[in-house]
Amino acid sequence: MSKIVVANESQVIERLTSEISKCAQQAIANNGVFRVGLSGGSVLNFLCKAVPHTNSDLSKWKLFFCDERYVDETDPESTYGAYKSKLVPQTNLQLQQFVPINIGLPLDECAAEYERKLRKEFGRSTDGIPEFDLLLLGMGPDGHTCSLFPNHALLKEKTLLIAPIADSPKPPPQRVTMTFPLINNAKCCIFAMCGSGKAEMVKRVFEDKEDLPAGRVLPKNGELIVILDAEAGKYVQ
Repeated sequence: MSKIVVANESQVIERLTSEISKCAQQAIANNGVFRVGLSGGSVLNFLCKAVPHTNSDLSKWKLFFCDERYVDETDPESTYGAYKSKLVPQTNLQLQQFVPINIGLPLDECAAEYERKLRKEFGRSTDGIPEFDLLLLGMGPDGHTCSLFPNHALLKEKTLLIAPIADSPKPPPQRVTMTFPLINNAKCCIFAMCGSGKAEMVKRVFEDKEDLPAGRVLPKNGELIVILDAEAGKYVQ
């Protein structure tokens, strides 16, 4: 794991831009496509500033969601809807490069279809688990990441790569999320966080190694990068 502490949010975004550019260039050089998983919340805010400045051919990007709320894209809670309205207008990304969930299906089938779409995009892999080039992750105040919450049964999911969740402790309750077998098969996972409000949980997860969902992000053959401003990283050794 690489823990990078910089002075402020603008430097976090600068470093994030650099790391995304590096991942994208390598993926496009090797496979002609850059497959990335997106998260909502503050991750979207950072990406709105980072993506327009990446040194990369954005037309080669394919964008999935690490988790998504089971709501219509016009709902303020929709992560895809937020990317569509905030990020897309700032770049030359096209909507067809995004792979959203289909809320026209029942929740369980919605998750199953998303996993099928994912597997089709990646084709066959040696262990049957797709290998994302990059997952951009967030961490909640309880240490959750994606829609994987402390003490939830989904933390033990071994079979499904994309799982439905109908009892999220954080609203809205119905969601679709990547599980750890998929997350930890990525080539690179990045957390980017700012502010003193993150500092205590950053310490608990990345310093004290408390068993919380964000701390279970450990790519087995990939890289884990945590980019923090001075406030979020004030307890980092």
